[in-house]
Amino acid sequence: MTGPRAADATRIAAGYATAGAALEFGAVVLDGTAYPDAQVRIPLSMMNRHGLIAGATGTGKTKTLQGLTEQLSAAGVPVVVADIKGDLSGLAAPGASNDKIAQRVQDTADTSWQPTAYPVEFLALGGIGSGTPVRATITSFGPTLLSKVLELNDTQESSLNLIFHYADQAGLPLLDLKDLRAVVQHLTSKEGKADLEQLGGLSGATAGVILRDLIGLEDQANSGTDSFFGEPEFETSDLLRTAPDGRGVISSVELSGLQDRPHLFSTFLMWLLADLFHELPEVGDADKPKLVFFFDEAHLLFDGASKAFLDAVTQTVRLIRSKGVGIFFVTQNPQDIPDDVLGQLGNRVQHALRAFTPDDAAALAKAVRTYPKTSDYKLEDDLQHLGTGEAIVTVLAESGAPTPVAWSRMRAPRSLMAQLDANAQQQAVTSSPLHGKYAQLVDRASAYEKLNAKIAAAPPADAPAAPAPDKPAEHKPAEHKPAAKKQKPDPSALETIMKNPAFKSFARSAASALGREITRGVFGTRRR
Repeated sequence: MTGPRAADATRIAAGYATAGAALEFGAVVLDGTAYPDAQVRIPLSMMNRHGLIAGATGTGKTKTLQGLTEQLSAAGVPVVVADIKGDLSGLAAPGASNDKIAQRVQDTADTSWQPTAYPVEFLALGGIGSGTPVRATITSFGPTLLSKVLELNDTQESSLNLIFHYADQAGLPLLDLKDLRAVVQHLTSKEGKADLEQLGGLSGATAGVILRDLIGLEDQANSGTDSFFGEPEFETSDLLRTAPDGRGVISSVELSGLQDRPHLFSTFLMWLLADLFHELPEVGDADKPKLVFFFDEAHLLFDGASKAFLDAVTQTVRLIRSKGVGIFFVTQNPQDIPDDVLGQLGNRVQHALRAFTPDDAAALAKAVRTYPKTSDYKLEDDLQHLGTGEAIVTVLAESGAPTPVAWSRMRAPRSLMAQLDANAQQQAVTSSPLHGKYAQLVDRASAYEKLNAKIAAAPPADAPAAPAPDKPAEHKPAEHKPAAKKQKPDPSALETIMKNPAFKSFARSAASALGREITRGVFGTRRR
């Protein structure tokens, strides 16, 4: 290693030395010079301590996310990525070398670089897009997350909780939007007046507001919104798979068709995390995480969020680490993340920030204060002069202590840094085993059908009483016929039924159908 500040680069890199497996960021940069032998890395075991990838548009956030995803997959760790613009579909295809890649390989001493494709599962929320549909039932989604989608205020959210409680107690499975609409319509009707009064804190006026919001959301069904909710419900265990070669499967959630509905897709992603939180066992400290979840455009999750929602996000982030799940929030500015959440993100990758306005300058100063003190960099200046694909990094070392601040020139991804060909992506989707499992929407009898049947069965108020018969009906002895012998189901057929996602959703709703209390977690989501 040569250069006027080679010794300083070596000292900084020493803070990133690891005994176990690690993911490589790139090389230390000092005074504009990259020192290839001084490597910046993060221990694989620390990837479940959560992190932040931030920076202005065009500074290289997506490529950093792509490079980390590749290395996690290669280490056998499944990954979930939110693909807002479709850029991450290229993970499924090998990249191509060019002069810029060759220079970056030299700058970062990435001598093993070669074009590589990774195992990718393409998913689409509600089936809006080319990926395998991801749906949830309303019962499972819960009132807190649905309140975020409907943009309800705190009072309305509290009322929606009461409506869910009523449906749980009354044995009315809420599978899709029309089920919840039917329950609210029942509570605001003459027939449901007594039920409404029993709920105490729910006023008819507030129920009416919620009903109008539900109808508005349901009216978007023509563009696919209604298919977000229904069966078969996505099993989050399907995010925890590895490919036959041992690499972690990358679940790429396609969101490009939902950019005009940010509250819907961001909240739905949070449902996936909440479901994982409730389903996974405690694992403590492990050599590598069970799953790493990259939450792109994270500011959308917190925009307009209620206190109950923010508290639930904070609790989930705090506790899911012990389940072996790491969460990385990807956004333009650290200020987009609430302080209670930001304080739990031990791994920071900060790409360039711009300070064009007084608010920008204040945000920049705040970002600087979140880093350990350093005499190697003037962060307030350097954060504005980072090149594309460069970042200020500090992570947690294997000891759990923060590493020294390092200006890092990031490694180049090995996969395609562009969108995958549409035909190739469609072929990958249709050949996936998950496509056959989730593609077909199922609509079984639930709250909507039950309440309609109840109304149809009720006699009219002015209906005359049925006349009494003139004489008892003649009694005839029953004919005794030998009972037909029941056939045992074929074990293979029974196994097929038990594995069917729609049957599993039915089984999970059985408690509700019997009128038992549903156990709900921090978001009001159903605990299975």
